[in-house]
Amino acid sequence: MAVIAIQAQGAMGAGMGRHLTQRGATVLTSLAGRSAASARRAAEAGMRDATPEEMAGADIVLSVLPPAEARACAQWLAPALAAAPRKAVYVDCNAISPETAKEVAAIIAPTGAAFVDGGISGGPPREDGYTPALYVSGEEAERLAPLREHGLDVRVTPGPIGAASALKMSYAGITKGLVALSSAMMLAATRAGAAEGLRAELERSQPQLLAWFRRMVPPMPDKAYRWVGEMEEIADFTGPEAAAIYQAIARFYEDMAADQAGPREKAATLSRFLGGPAQG
Repeated sequence: MAVIAIQAQGAMGAGMGRHLTQRGATVLTSLAGRSAASARRAAEAGMRDATPEEMAGADIVLSVLPPAEARACAQWLAPALAAAPRKAVYVDCNAISPETAKEVAAIIAPTGAAFVDGGISGGPPREDGYTPALYVSGEEAERLAPLREHGLDVRVTPGPIGAASALKMSYAGITKGLVALSSAMMLAATRAGAAEGLRAELERSQPQLLAWFRRMVPPMPDKAYRWVGEMEEIADFTGPEAAAIYQAIARFYEDMAADQAGPREKAATLSRFLGGPAQG
């Protein structure tokens, strides 16, 4: 039976925890300083509260956090990893740039624990058996076989530390970038009185793209606050060619998150646009 430590207990972390525990793994997490909602998600997923020392003794440690917390998580666990007699494999699964992944790897290196670069593509695991793809890279990537044995879709990306993060940045830059661009144009068209005409043109000339918007845009407002840091990491990843684009997209998601925490007018506008004439 594999022992897996997951920090923390958001939708993705708890979803992965539930998926693993249902397939026989023991899943540890630290609830120190976490919210009541996090504690509830952990309990529902079958995750056990543990000390840093207990987490460091796991076979595999998964860091599944907002991008800005990636370094802090590694620094928090590093003393326990260094003191552990048996060395775990530490996997950074966060949406961070390759350079940030290398910085996290440098924090873990002195502990003696192995480091694997990771990137998650897809939503949290579901009860129907769906699981996102966890892309991993680095010399120790093949040591994540226990995750496959307990039901996670682990895919090794050829290349060094940073390769999996580069794949994540590239894919998210396309998909979440397109969600932002399409949402911005739907909002602008609505303000200008052109919503009906734009929707009709999309239905006529871009039906597949409109179907994708109808699937991808509605869940976005609730996730926008999490995507701000991810877009900033993508800006670092792209460098001068597109950094300004992704910094602007980060600000767009910042505005969406603020609206979602308040009047929710933008989400309602997007819903009306995508719902078609019957709901307009």
